[in-house]
Amino acid sequence: MTGEEKPKSHGRLSVSASLKPRDLMAETPRLKGAWTARIITLFPEAFPGTLGLSLTGKALAEGLWHLETIPLRPFGIGKHRNVDDTPAGGGAGMVLRADVVGAAFDQAAIGTPPDRAKWPVIYLSPRGRPFDQAMARRWSQTQGITLLAGRFEGVDQRVLDHYAVEEVSLGDFVLTGGEIAAQAMLDAVVRLLPGVLGNAASAEEESHSHGLLEHPQYTRPALWEGREIPPVLMSGHHGEIEKWRRTEAERLTRERRPDLWAARHSKPE
Repeated sequence: MTGEEKPKSHGRLSVSASLKPRDLMAETPRLKGAWTARIITLFPEAFPGTLGLSLTGKALAEGLWHLETIPLRPFGIGKHRNVDDTPAGGGAGMVLRADVVGAAFDQAAIGTPPDRAKWPVIYLSPRGRPFDQAMARRWSQTQGITLLAGRFEGVDQRVLDHYAVEEVSLGDFVLTGGEIAAQAMLDAVVRLLPGVLGNAASAEEESHSHGLLEHPQYTRPALWEGREIPPVLMSGHHGEIEKWRRTEAERLTRERRPDLWAARHSKPE
């Protein structure tokens, strides 16, 4: 290569730590008042992930909602930006420090209302209240949300108490971190925002929207592997079709989710 310019390296990009939130769609329009999600995470590169695809991704690109990540590492302590320490009282694993997480919460709070009803602050935790469709709908009616994607053995309880953080769980299982749970919850919320779904009725007919699982769905061909579409769905009789769908939704809920069925019938008329 003597006398010639050396080819540029195609190795890893150098990324410097910054306290400024990462605007993941900086080149796209941002509509005034658009619902905003702020994610505090050790792995900002995990976003937008699947949220950048399909309807949620299209809505993100169009500015119907906004996504920011707040990397936790820059708030770390000392030369190595440590974000965790050993559990008080002993035990396995490490715990995210209150001073580190608190600084990230302060950054995330800039420009947001202090009223938690208008802007919830959530820690994704297996010990939290189970996430459900009602919660997704409640969040969709706020101005935005801050989600803390935890790691290790958990977070110092003092910072959760100090910032009045609500703990929410994706389900009765444990993940390595909160990033996957954050994406799942945000997907459920964003699709409820105005203009995201092409047909607003779709959100009303889905599982859990009325405390029932969704009825079975069919499409062409009319006959496949000897199996026919139920004749009522081909009848054109909308009243009978609606009745069939309701009956099937109730049957599936009774069989597969007796907890939902019991909860539905325990509500006062």
